[in-house]
Amino acid sequence: MNIFHYGQDHLTASLALQLARKETKGILSAETIAKVEQSAQAVAQIAQGEAAVYGINTGFGPLCTTRISAADTTTLQENLLKSHAVGLGELIPEEISRLMLVLKIHALAQGFSGIRLETLERILWMLENEVIPTVPEQGSVGASGDLAPLSHLFLPLIGLGKVHFQGQIVKTEKALAHFSKAALALGPKEGLALINGTQFMAAHGVKIVERLHNLLTHASITGAMMIEGLMGSVKPFTAALHQLRPFAGNQHVAQTILNLLHESEIVNSHLHCARVQDPYSLRCMPQVHGASWNAWAHLRDSIETEINSVTDNPVVFDANTTVSGGNFHGQPIALPLDYACLAASELGNISDRRIYLSIEGDTPGVPKLLLKETGLNSGLMIPQYTTAALASENKGLCFPASADSIPTSLGQEDHVSMGSIGARKALRVIGNVEKILGIELFYAAQAMDYHAPLKSGKIMTAIYERVRKDIEPVVSDRIMYEDMEAAIELVQSGELIELAKRVAAAEGLDFETPWSEAFAF
Repeated sequence: MNIFHYGQDHLTASLALQLARKETKGILSAETIAKVEQSAQAVAQIAQGEAAVYGINTGFGPLCTTRISAADTTTLQENLLKSHAVGLGELIPEEISRLMLVLKIHALAQGFSGIRLETLERILWMLENEVIPTVPEQGSVGASGDLAPLSHLFLPLIGLGKVHFQGQIVKTEKALAHFSKAALALGPKEGLALINGTQFMAAHGVKIVERLHNLLTHASITGAMMIEGLMGSVKPFTAALHQLRPFAGNQHVAQTILNLLHESEIVNSHLHCARVQDPYSLRCMPQVHGASWNAWAHLRDSIETEINSVTDNPVVFDANTTVSGGNFHGQPIALPLDYACLAASELGNISDRRIYLSIEGDTPGVPKLLLKETGLNSGLMIPQYTTAALASENKGLCFPASADSIPTSLGQEDHVSMGSIGARKALRVIGNVEKILGIELFYAAQAMDYHAPLKSGKIMTAIYERVRKDIEPVVSDRIMYEDMEAAIELVQSGELIELAKRVAAAEGLDFETPWSEAFAF
């Protein structure tokens, strides 16, 4: 198993997911341990001194001028976790809680937060032993750190809250008792170090990077299949055209679709037809999908910077140097998260237009509503209602959360990012677009049926046959939501992408493009 050194190695979204899924093992090196212990000693020295340092020997937020005695430092930190655990709503997925732990370990292990080694090792122990805290989804404004969700995440350190354990949600004390473990008593600044940070929104960001990448690649697959189904032209994907407007995303999409349609009998059958140009939803895929790829790359890079950063406050350089700053403010990733949300929504918007186009009956040989005998049968009329509803819902979710700010903490925190809300919205939009693309896959396969005995190229033929393994052609009205769900599952699983790569490798064909590395994660 690969080893990752927390606080030392460079973390990526992909590595964070591997750590959360226990596909890579995270450890603390001797060098990291020494830095952590040195930082903890500096905080202990400050706590015993006379100089006021925020959160170590003072209250929090608007109570920053209230001095706290050295004897009360443990109570201060534990009260912080208790009073700030005010999250509401549904619990976030367990994997995102795992990611939050991974990201927090990596941030604290850099040695600028004053956390004790004992506390850091307990967080790592929780991750390794599948004692994963439950975290409600609502309550963070994304500025003074993700205070509420991080408080819930770390209540188990002091024996409170609930955890996912052995397939159930149980009180922390029950899980600790299983291992004969006692709760910890927090040291100076530890509570503040634990809950100051952007790990809630950043963990969501990591998942968005993964799921949006999968979505973007599938948009090329469903788009290419729809080009074949609707007898669209491949001329708009010509490399020379996109060199004149060389956005990386545009070029990547254009070349990917050309690769997918390589040696397609269906495409080649109408190269010299009289139709001059296709509707935008077919012709402009490189420009529209490509813009979303560019937005994805911006998010990936922003998240990568964030998850390798120290987002605590105050930052402890040594016993004589602490800085109260704003590294906890979520704005640097709140804006890219909103951008990614819009990018995902646009994929669904243009996919719905292709779906609508496919049932109009304007393609030679492809009947209206994708069924030969209609009237008694409605054909594939109604699933497009679902994609229209999903696309419309996404538009309502695209208002940027980061455009809003409500002062908190009696005005001490007078500008907040709302990045946590933007992150949650983006995942919801992505979930909706996965459904839209699944339905496009369903429709595109139905359209391709009418071009038999002409076949696609080797890659697209393999994809079409995989779709047909789960979804039979529609010949008369039937209950179709199960077909839709099967198609959506194919999109969510990433199976079609892996299939395309395998076929391309076996046949000596290209699936990747010269820009694939630029869009890797």
